[in-house]
Amino acid sequence: MPAYEKTYTALWADMDPNGHMRHSAYTDYAAHTRLEYLSEAGFTMKYFTEHQLGPILFREDTRFLREVRLGESITVSSEVAGLNADGSRWRIIHTIRKPDGVVAATVTVDGAWLDLQRRKLTVPPAELAAAMTAAARHESYQDIVKEAK
Repeated sequence: MPAYEKTYTALWADMDPNGHMRHSAYTDYAAHTRLEYLSEAGFTMKYFTEHQLGPILFREDTRFLREVRLGESITVSSEVAGLNADGSRWRIIHTIRKPDGVVAATVTVDGAWLDLQRRKLTVPPAELAAAMTAAARHESYQDIVKEAK
C-alpha cells in the first residue's frame, strides 16, 4: 500500500523571522495529515467523541533537512513505523517533501490510545486497530514489544 499523502501550501502564518517555515509548522502539518488519514478511514472527531477515545503522543521528533519557504508546496506522507500486538501503541513517520521530491523534514511520533473517561491507556476498538494495521508501513517498520522490567 502506498503512503497516505496530503499536499499543502506553506502559509504566511507558517513562516519564522528567518523567512522559512517555523519549526512547529512541520509538526502541525504532520498532525493534520495523521488526522486526515483517520477521518478518511471513518474515524472522525465524532467517532472519537462517541467512543471517548483519543490519540496521545509520548514523543515527537522532527529532523529538519531543507528549508521550506512561503508559498512553496509540500507533500506530507504518513506511514506506520511500529505497532504493538493489540494496537494500543504506535509509531508513525511523516516525510515532508518539497515539490522536487527532496525531503525537507521527517516527523516521527510515538503514541497510544487514551480512554478519555478513565484517563488511562486503552486498546482501541477492533475497527480502529485494523485501520492502523492496514496503513502503509514505513521501510523502518518494527513491531513494538513491551520491555521486560
